[in-house]
Amino acid sequence: MQLSVLDQSPVPAGSTPAQALHNSIELARLCDGLGYKRYWIAEHHAAGTFASSAPEILMSRIAAETARLRIGSGATLLPYYSPLKVAESFRMLEALYPGRMDLGIGRAPGGGSLEAAALHRGERLHGDDFLEQLAQLRGFLYGDWPQGHPYADIHVAPAVDTAPEPWLLGSSPRSAQLAAQLDLPYAFAHFIFPPATREAVQTYQHYAPGRKPMVALGVVCADTEEAALEQFASTRLFGLNIAEGRRLEPVPTPAEGLAKLGPGRSEPGRPAGEWPRHIVGDPEQVRAQLLEISEALEVEELMIWSVMHDHRARLRSYELLGQMFA
Repeated sequence: MQLSVLDQSPVPAGSTPAQALHNSIELARLCDGLGYKRYWIAEHHAAGTFASSAPEILMSRIAAETARLRIGSGATLLPYYSPLKVAESFRMLEALYPGRMDLGIGRAPGGGSLEAAALHRGERLHGDDFLEQLAQLRGFLYGDWPQGHPYADIHVAPAVDTAPEPWLLGSSPRSAQLAAQLDLPYAFAHFIFPPATREAVQTYQHYAPGRKPMVALGVVCADTEEAALEQFASTRLFGLNIAEGRRLEPVPTPAEGLAKLGPGRSEPGRPAGEWPRHIVGDPEQVRAQLLEISEALEVEELMIWSVMHDHRARLRSYELLGQMFA
């Protein structure tokens, strides 16, 4: 089984967004040496909890700081952008770091309605444009336009021999079916909606026989179960803040989480599923649960998402995972 990383550049209470971005660079360097396969950077807008609002910029810095990892967006929120501009940006990245770029594509807003309007210059966002945008993006990246398409003669710079690998990201069976029908690799966000995980994975496998999706889930791993649960208190309160709309607050401390929620594994305000949103424990506990999930779903790659206040504890969590699955 292979492991990858989804990083939202979380901003810990008492720190700064700039430091959060440098934390991401440090984490990427660590994961590059541990054998992780991919390092994807999220896109969030008007969110004090996360520092990553322009993944393609941080992607370039992280690619320059690493040697082995595939670097990607998780996801580029396509409804906000011109498909031509996205194609040009990712062709630039591919030219600089050939064979290492992933283009994760999403349609979720990544912010509130006001931010969506501002990003789209006041124009109405049409959800039903998404398929057309996807078709245009693939045309600009690969030149596979229908005969006579007016955009077919546009020169997309820079001209490169390779192209980033496109992925469709989602958290529902519907998105899984769409990815399969479009012949795209698919990443399912278990950490967003655990109740749909098995159905979404099976839907993709049904419509794309022989292909295996990737599943992204939360993990908090520490040297002992007690230490992992202590750090997880921070994650639990962060999740409650997001569920209740407090998107401007930084990631709280474990002490704040314990004071408000008490010890435990429950995640208030979050839907439950066949497996929890977060796998929490010592290395052997986490390894056993990750293997159980990958075998049950018949997937070969898990993407690890971790929001913790303590940056050193977060590094240690990824280090322990990398050592277990190296």
